[in-house]
Amino acid sequence: MYEHIEVTEDSGIATITLNRPEKLNAFIGHMRRDLAEALEATGSDRAIRVVVVMGAGRAFCAGGDVLFMADLIERQDTEEFSRLLGAARRVVMAIRQMNKPVIGAINGPASGAGCNLALACDLRIASAEATFSQSFVKLGLHPDWGGTYFLPHLVTPNRACEMFFLGEVMGAEEALRLNIVNRVVAPENLEPAVRELAERLRDASPISIAAAKQAVYLSQSSELEEMLRYETEAQLRCFESEDGREGIRAFLEKRPPRFSGQ
Repeated sequence: MYEHIEVTEDSGIATITLNRPEKLNAFIGHMRRDLAEALEATGSDRAIRVVVVMGAGRAFCAGGDVLFMADLIERQDTEEFSRLLGAARRVVMAIRQMNKPVIGAINGPASGAGCNLALACDLRIASAEATFSQSFVKLGLHPDWGGTYFLPHLVTPNRACEMFFLGEVMGAEEALRLNIVNRVVAPENLEPAVRELAERLRDASPISIAAAKQAVYLSQSSELEEMLRYETEAQLRCFESEDGREGIRAFLEKRPPRFSGQ
């Protein structure tokens, strides 16, 4: 369906792969738009409960293709560049507005736009070989893909400034120490670790997870009183749902729950 985006589904888990390994999965042409469409499609598919975003080959994503951007700059094609920025915003909003969890599987370099695509994901598992870089400054460009929002929410302002100002490469263990990733695993364990997490999320209550995801991101711009109101509304939705009844029954019957998302 897409030239450089591959989408597969297995037992309620969708995997979206950036598939341009010979160029470290750098974004080119309509690749941003295609990624947005893939995310929107999986987000609206009721049969899919979890989405995994990963890169083919040895990289997660090297950001924008520099040769492609050089051509745009040479032609002073601001209109096309603006369309690319719009497609990037669409990707980020598709992840954040999706009512299901999105896992970033970071297998290697995540630079520039690739770094911020990873930060947009709800959960991030990194290979020990993964690296992270806000490399925009090295090209004389400004961070995009939501990086100026995500990074300062994860690290202190002075560390965010350091990463944006210098564009240096950060290893996986340092990213873990700074809470940029949830977990670091050996390269050969990345796929099994991501699958295990995805299966746990798939088997949980979709209603509960969707409400909790919304709460986490709502809290970043809300006061306590607003969050207490939201919690009451969300808890009542869960209480009235079939999943809520099933969860309580399963607990009392000492068996695993079978959540339907209803």
